[in-house]
Amino acid sequence: MTMDLLRSEAMQLVQLIIPMESAHRSVSYLGELGLFQFKDLNAEKSPFQRTYAAQIKRCAEMARKLRFFREQMIKAGFSPSTRSMIGTDINLDDLEVKLGEVEAELIEMNVNSEKLQHAYSELLEYKLVLQKAGEFFHSAQSIATAQQKEVEEHRLGDGSIDSPLLSEQVLFCCRELSTDPSKQVNLGFVTGLVPREKSLAFERILFRATRGNIFLKQAVIQDPVLDPVSGEKVNTNFLAVLLVEKNVFIVFYSGERAKNKILKICDAFGANRYPFTDDVGKQYHMIKEVSGKLSELKITIDTGLLHRENLLQTIGYQSEQWNLLVKKEKSIYHTLNMLSIDVTKKCLVAEGWCPVFATNQIQNTLRRATFDSNSQVGAIFQVLRTEESPPTYFRTNKFTSAFQEIVDAYGVAKYQEANPGVYTIVTFPFLFAVMFGDWGHGICLFLATLYLLLREKKLSSQQKLGDIMEMTFGGRYIIMMMALFSIYTGLIYNEFFSVPFELFGRSAYDCRDSSCRNAYTVGLIKVRDTYPFGVDPKWHGTRSELPFLNSLKMKMSILLGVAQMNLGIILSYFNARYLRNDLNIWYQFVPQLIFLNSLFGYLSLLIIVKWCTGSQADLYHVMIYMFLSPTDDLGDNQLFIGQKYLQIVLLLLALVAVPWMLFPKPFLLKKQHLEAHSDSHGHEDFEFSEVFVHQLIHTIEFVLGAVSNTASYLRLWALSLAHSELSSVFYEKVLLLAWGFDNVIIIVVGVVVFICATVGVLLVMETLSAFLHALRLHWVEFQNKFYEGDGNKFYPFSFSLIGEQEEV
Repeated sequence: MTMDLLRSEAMQLVQLIIPMESAHRSVSYLGELGLFQFKDLNAEKSPFQRTYAAQIKRCAEMARKLRFFREQMIKAGFSPSTRSMIGTDINLDDLEVKLGEVEAELIEMNVNSEKLQHAYSELLEYKLVLQKAGEFFHSAQSIATAQQKEVEEHRLGDGSIDSPLLSEQVLFCCRELSTDPSKQVNLGFVTGLVPREKSLAFERILFRATRGNIFLKQAVIQDPVLDPVSGEKVNTNFLAVLLVEKNVFIVFYSGERAKNKILKICDAFGANRYPFTDDVGKQYHMIKEVSGKLSELKITIDTGLLHRENLLQTIGYQSEQWNLLVKKEKSIYHTLNMLSIDVTKKCLVAEGWCPVFATNQIQNTLRRATFDSNSQVGAIFQVLRTEESPPTYFRTNKFTSAFQEIVDAYGVAKYQEANPGVYTIVTFPFLFAVMFGDWGHGICLFLATLYLLLREKKLSSQQKLGDIMEMTFGGRYIIMMMALFSIYTGLIYNEFFSVPFELFGRSAYDCRDSSCRNAYTVGLIKVRDTYPFGVDPKWHGTRSELPFLNSLKMKMSILLGVAQMNLGIILSYFNARYLRNDLNIWYQFVPQLIFLNSLFGYLSLLIIVKWCTGSQADLYHVMIYMFLSPTDDLGDNQLFIGQKYLQIVLLLLALVAVPWMLFPKPFLLKKQHLEAHSDSHGHEDFEFSEVFVHQLIHTIEFVLGAVSNTASYLRLWALSLAHSELSSVFYEKVLLLAWGFDNVIIIVVGVVVFICATVGVLLVMETLSAFLHALRLHWVEFQNKFYEGDGNKFYPFSFSLIGEQEEV
């Protein structure tokens, strides 16, 4: 698989001549194969002018119905079943009829449910009005009966000289009103319900409009009710009812003018009015009748909803299969619209790209389509010659695809260009681990990834995981590699949550004096052989820990950076050799390799020599005075014999490499152009100035980039140091500090804070930070040495990609 990744697959431009009767099945089978990219031969036509526009419109209408079913299921609390329906093969025509019938039935159910719910809400409100207004009339009648008795008692009793004058007058008026019907006033009344939030304003407006010539009584309804009007508009499907708190009101008035004003105010406030009678017998009969109708309606509504739920559940079992069929058919007709019709109107002509290795598979697929469609004529497969640049196609699996996506995010490789994805599989997680080195954190990261790997099948079958979870799951193998490399570099750094362990033997150092208590202040001496693997645990916590690790990690960053940049330059050689471009080999690869290694390759050599010899030479001084005073003696900074003369030679080589990159290539390109056009009569111009400026920019970019890119690799040192120090701070200032108290609560709080800080900062933020820095080192410092990344990606017509796209 890695050899497949190194160069993109060999591609060929193919023409297919397919009979009309087998065209649909041929395209369908090619979609199942997923190795043919169709070219649009009708680019000049609009979508409505193409041959299969009507079929696409049919598919779009069916997709609309499926979206409608999905919305209804979501509102009803159902989710489409992902299980496959066995033995439910259905063609597009039958599906179209089926969807039309189901949609008509579902719409009819919704309309009927809406009407029934509207009638139920009205009857429920009417029942509340009858109950509350009946209670008001009953209490008013009781008060009137008590007052009548009081009047009768006063009438039968003898008047006394001690009786108050006002009481006598009141009793006289009451007698007069009761005996003279012409002086009695007939009051009308209006009953209904008004929203509680509008009740105060409703009462105020009524009082002002009638100048106080009304009597309003309101009763609070404890439970909110569904408003027949607003509930009908807001919730047509009765799945999330709109409940409103309301008050029952009764307004007494006198005169038609007052009545008209009251009715208009009720309409303005959205108050629902209902008829009412003051006859107690009729009230009882009406309540009984309304209650009976409510029970009947409730049973009818529940039965309708149950039938609707059963229908939606049946749809849910088949909706995924229907949706997939509609998507497939629509994609087939879209593809057929890209084919041109032969002059005889009997064949469709297709052109497209396919890998060379897929030739036999495509031919077998076309033969099978011809046989299954009972066509008398088979499809014709022929390879076309073209100067057009083919698309780039890499065969990847679930492990390598994520690494290839990292490279493709920068730019798709040109056809047959060396692919950085092969090296990224190792170099990307390794550079991440250099910045993240802690085998405790690496184990935590690996366990989190292990969960994703163990539940891979279940998570991959879920349609929606969320943006962050989906991105994490897609890069699970990258994270696994980063975790494994982090464990490796953590063992080299000897850090487990910043704590060192003697895993590979005892430390090589011990206390200078056997009686000393604190070896870190008195000093250490070497008493055993060198620690076999990684950093000696005794370095941690000493006064010289930071200078030692700083020097180690900074020099290591330079070595890794120079090695990776050299790899990039070497890959540019293989690109040029593969494309038979000798100019790029002699006037780009060779001077670039000389320039980079004359300066920073030499620096890497000095670092290794200094490590091997234990010299105290100052490498900063050596590199600075290599440019300022190349002929001066090095003195104590000399690492080996002949170093001074080697530096002069390397400096001269670096100076020669710059014009070597700049001047020869534009002139040689011009010479090649003149030789190529000397025998022909073409007058194609060669823009020498443009070529020269381009080469000048390329040369300056490389010379300056050699310095800046090498310095950029120092981020490996900086982030590694930051990660180590943060881990040390969390361990010492949070966990150990809390552990020093004898209070259980403080210890628990300290452990919780330590875990939260470790997970939130070190395992999430630091992981993301190191990931982005490793990404930059690959995109900018590594890939710009050889990778052009301006190719076209191979997008085959494939049904397997339909599930990854949005709903049709």
